[in-house]
Amino acid sequence: MKDKADDKKLIVDDKFNLKDIETTADIALPKDPLSRVIGQDEAIELARIVARQHRHLLLVGPPGTGKSMIAQALALHLPQPKEEVQIVHNPENPERPFVEVKKQAEVKRESAERESTEGELITPKEAPMKIAEQLGYRCPQCGLYSPYTEQLCPSCNNPKQSSIPQKTTGNPFSDLIGIVEVTIGQMNQTKPERVSTTRIINGKEEVVFYERAGDKIKILDEATLEKRREIERQSPMKILVPIDRIPFVMATGASETELLGDVRHDPYGGHPQLGTLPYNRVVAGSIHEAHEGVLYLDELPLLGQLQRNILTAMQEKQFPISGRNPQSAGASVKVENVPCDFIFVGACNIQDLPQILSPLRSRISGDGYEILVETTMEDHDKNRAFLAQFTAQEIAVDGKIPHATRDAVSELIEEAKNRAKRIDEKENALTLRLREMGGVIRIAGDLANLQGSQYIEESHIKKALKRASSIEEQIKNRYGSYYKGLGHDVTTSQRDGASPYNYWDQHAHDDRKGYE
Repeated sequence: MKDKADDKKLIVDDKFNLKDIETTADIALPKDPLSRVIGQDEAIELARIVARQHRHLLLVGPPGTGKSMIAQALALHLPQPKEEVQIVHNPENPERPFVEVKKQAEVKRESAERESTEGELITPKEAPMKIAEQLGYRCPQCGLYSPYTEQLCPSCNNPKQSSIPQKTTGNPFSDLIGIVEVTIGQMNQTKPERVSTTRIINGKEEVVFYERAGDKIKILDEATLEKRREIERQSPMKILVPIDRIPFVMATGASETELLGDVRHDPYGGHPQLGTLPYNRVVAGSIHEAHEGVLYLDELPLLGQLQRNILTAMQEKQFPISGRNPQSAGASVKVENVPCDFIFVGACNIQDLPQILSPLRSRISGDGYEILVETTMEDHDKNRAFLAQFTAQEIAVDGKIPHATRDAVSELIEEAKNRAKRIDEKENALTLRLREMGGVIRIAGDLANLQGSQYIEESHIKKALKRASSIEEQIKNRYGSYYKGLGHDVTTSQRDGASPYNYWDQHAHDDRKGYE
């Protein structure tokens, strides 16, 4: 339900003015996730096209500029998946399971059929007393109901199996004999999981089954059992990629098996009586889980030669799954034509561009877009308002820090201006390296919480900026330079060359002096 307070919040547009807000709580957050990406207008426009036209996208730029956020927001503009991928047992050749792709309507129909075989659940007290006793829920001696897993009645301590005779003689060892007989009875007799009886429905007698179902009892009539037998006659299957899934898969840093899928090892070699059949050991890769969605890979060059597999999957829109360990029983299993029709979004830094395979670059540019993300944006009122919106977003996402005052936001904006000049050498600009700015907001929020402040104040931002400085900056401030800091960090024994396992023993005296 929409909060009435939301109507009073200000939307960042041409009419927005920082003077009109008291805190970031007064700023309305965009419902469109792409509109929450700050300063990347061209990339956002292309992301909308990519989602609509099912293209590919390569984002290039430094960390913290919103590349992964663009990819996730793009996925939210896609329709929900309409296909489910199933792996079906092949009785003639178990090591070559079949692939079946089911549409949404068929998946719903099969789900309804399975639910129709579940039967009606009742409590043991609702079942006929004799049925409850036969299934082990009711004590035939005192009538107490208890879980069927308890062999002895918790009330009278008699066995719940009525077929076991009770000792009532005056033998002084009767208790011990009774325990032995109960134990033997438990070994030789087991309570049935299902019992049958008859009942009259609409003047017609029919057979009905009562089946144990945990703490409850399941009633199965003849029609339900016939449907269950029909399903059991079908080849067993496993849902590899469910239809109810998030259409975004982040595969950054994935191994070969995580990316391309695998077949688990079975110590029994998939023996039908002892082991697990091959179809049930097939594991989807990220490329298959991203079917009908977005496959996002940051630091793309780190994949190395696996980029060729990504290229094949993009071209063919399907990729086989096979066991990847030659010493595993899964190595002999292969599933052909597993669908993987995804939108590929790759990301990397500028210096890593040469390590992306040329054919993959060609596929992206031939069927998509490449874009260099922005690192700064112009310093004007609307972009300052967007930074205020970014502050409100970070506070909302964190969920553990208070809102920021207008003065605190103004201090953040000044820092964004300083960083644009210091890092990117841009005048009259605001930085878009927003991950680090988000870190400043969180540190300031933690300080506000520590002091019991209702809001993040300007003073919290100033303190946070000092605490958020990098280690290199802290070393420079303390020692004057990184190398002087390195010289002061070693022990006396290291300086004197006493230890054979340090840098100083491996370099000349003049080189060592340069560090000092």
